[in-house]
Formats: sequence, structure tokens, C-alpha cells
Amino acid sequence: MSIETISLSGRKKMVSHKEMTFWERLYLVAIVKGLGITLKHLFRKKVTIHYPEQVREMSPVYRGQHQLKRDEQGRENCTACGLCALSCPAEAITMKAAERKADEKHLYREEKYASIYEINMLRCIFCGLCEEACPKDAIYLTTSKVLVPSSYEREDFIFGKDRLVMPLDVAIKNAQLNNAN
Repeated sequence: MSIETISLSGRKKMVSHKEMTFWERLYLVAIVKGLGITLKHLFRKKVTIHYPEQVREMSPVYRGQHQLKRDEQGRENCTACGLCALSCPAEAITMKAAERKADEKHLYREEKYASIYEINMLRCIFCGLCEEACPKDAIYLTTSKVLVPSSYEREDFIFGKDRLVMPLDVAIKNAQLNNAN
């Protein structure tokens, strides 16, 4: 068996080196086909949206910026179990667990909490697997249209707890809405 007949993928094709005809050398047929495709697209309905006047509606499965939830008392839900970091296919989440001190009971729900919780937004693919993996429902992707602000520094794209934790007033408002329902 020679090396020319072996094909690992099974898709090996023999290429013929036949001489091109006069019309094939002119490429006239190919040019006419290309112009036909161009003319066909010229008379189709345009898909352009005039942004300030028309706003495109978002998909129902849209996933926006990450946020770490707080409970009704303002304590963080995250217990630093690490399941979100394990489920992240892009390996964008890093965390470091720490033990809660006696004077920090009003800040964290469980004995263990995430002292460092960072998401590298340059690596994140906004798949939502971290949200699905979390047993405490601590992280979720908002429906906010603001994803990641632009910057020239890489450090600005690593979101720490200072940018991820839900503001206290929003957590209290969510608790009031849940209690009303």
C-alpha cells in the first residue's frame, strides 16, 4: 500500500489536471454567474435597521452582564463552592474561598464565602452554564444591554466582586417585590 492511496479521513479525491477549454479560460461564465447573484441580492428586502428610530427587540434567551445576588437581608448568596468555575467552558471564572468571621454574619449567609471572585470578560462567552451550575442561585446573567464597557487595559476586563455584586438597594427592592407576590 503506497502513501498516495492512504486516506485517514476517507475524503481523499483524485485531482484531474485536464486542460481548460477556451470558454473556461475566459472566465466569462463565472463572471456572469457572479453578476447574477449580485443582481438577485440587489432586489431583496433589506435587513438594515435604522438604529435610533428603530430598536431591534432582544431574543428571549438573551444573556447580559453577570451579577452576584444578595438575599433579602443584603447578604451574598455565593458560598464559594466552585461549581460555576468548573462548569465554565472558557475557564473565565476564578475564586478563592475564605471562612466567615464572627463579626461578618451580616455580610455572608454561610460559613464559607468567596473572598475573591473574578470573571475575565475577555474569555467569557456568555453561555449561562455558570448560572445553571450554581446550587445557591448566586450568579445570574442580567437582561441588561450593557455588556462590557470598552477599554484599552486588560485589567479593566477582569470584573471583581466590586463590579459583580448586586447593589444593596436593588437587593432590598427585589426582596420587597418577591414578598408582594
